[in-house]
Amino acid sequence: MGVVTALGHTVDEFWRRLVAGESGVGRITRFDDSVLSVHIAAELKDFDAHNYMDKRSARRMDDFSRYAVAAARMAQEESGLDVAAEPDRVGAVIGTGVGGLTTFQNQIDAMREKGADRINPLFIPTMIPNMAAGQVSLELGAKGPLTAVCTACAAGSNAIGDASEIIRRGDAEVMFAGGAEAPICTIGVGAFAAMRALSTRNDDPAAASRPFDLNRDGFIMGEGAGMLILEELDHARRRGARIYAELAGYGMSSDSFHLTLPDETGESQARAMTMALKKADIRPDEVQYVNAHGTSTQAGDISETKAVKHAFGDHAAKLAISSTKSMLGHSLGASGAIEAVACVLTINRGVIHPTINLDTPDPSCDLDYVPNVARPAKVDVALSNSFGFGGHDVSLAFRRFED
Repeated sequence: MGVVTALGHTVDEFWRRLVAGESGVGRITRFDDSVLSVHIAAELKDFDAHNYMDKRSARRMDDFSRYAVAAARMAQEESGLDVAAEPDRVGAVIGTGVGGLTTFQNQIDAMREKGADRINPLFIPTMIPNMAAGQVSLELGAKGPLTAVCTACAAGSNAIGDASEIIRRGDAEVMFAGGAEAPICTIGVGAFAAMRALSTRNDDPAAASRPFDLNRDGFIMGEGAGMLILEELDHARRRGARIYAELAGYGMSSDSFHLTLPDETGESQARAMTMALKKADIRPDEVQYVNAHGTSTQAGDISETKAVKHAFGDHAAKLAISSTKSMLGHSLGASGAIEAVACVLTINRGVIHPTINLDTPDPSCDLDYVPNVARPAKVDVALSNSFGFGGHDVSLAFRRFED
């Protein structure tokens, strides 16, 4: 696995700070935010793309692609996978919500200020959403199935699920799967602020992302990438791979309700969870942990609470549930992949990270959201939820691997 996030650029640092309940949210430093009403975000700090690729390659990428390559390179090095040994059996599926948004903004500005003949000739291949997957393939030499997913905030989870299906049908032995996003720019933050989706708790950034808390007022913009290497079991055994967990089930559904608001009944989200469990042949009462979508919006947190109750019935009250976004903000299409890494680590390391800033629970969100302090626990089965604008609902079921 590999991650680059506001809490760290290695899996171990990311996990250590997540379990410690640290916030990656702070004042925006990347651009002049004086024209905006929102001045806080979960920015990556001290990221150097040249640690993962040469300067020429980095110049041809938007940040979202740089983050994807960094996380993929990290995962590949940890796995010991020799991509060159069988390149046509190694592929990639990478999700993003908005693609090269900063590049888009910069080139529009260049055109307005200097004229259309000053548009960078690499504008399109830098900006388009599929290019994170394309750049990972180029940089790592993977020549197998290659696709991209653009399903808003569900994209990273869809990418992981879709990659698993490619392996199941025999089209590849190994897939790089994840999500990447770099939306922290004037147009990105400004657009979500115009929707009144973002928190305006500018005077207290670390406390601004507060899923399931009564006093939440919107989500925090985040960025980064998460990458998992999915591998067919026999192939992994033959090369002596370290196996963190089994991706056991993949479920998705559509709200068919509203452009941006979730189905307020939670029934569609529950169908995605139920489908993931059914495909994995896992009973609801076998699940110990759910990594919530948990964005810190009024409607979203309530509908997800209802969805968990629909999917799990009486067992919902026995689940431990936490929101990674309470510390990382919402990295849109990357969030599901980063949270999938968190789910796998929960199983692997026996600790459930907390939902921070949960000081006054919303009475409508009355499940166990592991408030503020991490909890040691043996987790054999975990679910990761991702729900995106447009009604995209995705749930991934991970299970402890028993050889």
